[in-house]
This record gives sequence, C-alpha cells and structure tokens, in this order.
Amino acid sequence: MKIIYKTVLIVWVLIITLGIVISCSSTKDKYTSITENEEEFKIEKSGAQLWGEVCNRCHLAPSPADYNDTDWETISLHMRVRANLTENEISKIETFLKSAN
Repeated sequence: MKIIYKTVLIVWVLIITLGIVISCSSTKDKYTSITENEEEFKIEKSGAQLWGEVCNRCHLAPSPADYNDTDWETISLHMRVRANLTENEISKIETFLKSAN
C-alpha cells in the first residue's frame, strides 16, 4: 500500500511540476517579431550628417558658404542623380546647406 501511495504522490508532483513549467513558458505568438517594429526604431540622420557622409564619398564637400540658396538647389538636383540619393536625403542635405549659408 505504501508503494502505491508513493507512486501516486510522485506522479501528482510530476504533473503539477510539468503544469507549472508549461504555463510559465513563453511562446512565439505572444511577441511581435523584430521586423514588424524595425521601422519604429530606425535612426534618422540629420542633413549635416548626410552631407558629411555622402558628399565626401566622391569629392571634398564644399563649404555651405561657397554657394547661395539657388546654387544649392541646382547642385542638389544634379547630385541627387549622381549620388543616387532619395528625395528625403537630398531634402535634408539641401535644408542644412541653406541654413548654414
């Protein structure tokens, strides 16, 4: 009788322990993947940072004071095509150059 009692007790302890482990474990469905929130954490570069990185790739970047606002608009259009920049990037660079002019 004692052997049956001990066996039943051990089985119940194992079932309860297994239940606790399963209920505390996490599943993938509870969390969103990184790719869904990737855009939320994207760091945007300023116009000055883009100007320093992009313009110095191919040539020495001219000083913002070297040209007036109209010249920077023309140069921006030309360099957007040459450097394969997005509208957002060239807009930030142009805004920086005009503000530092």
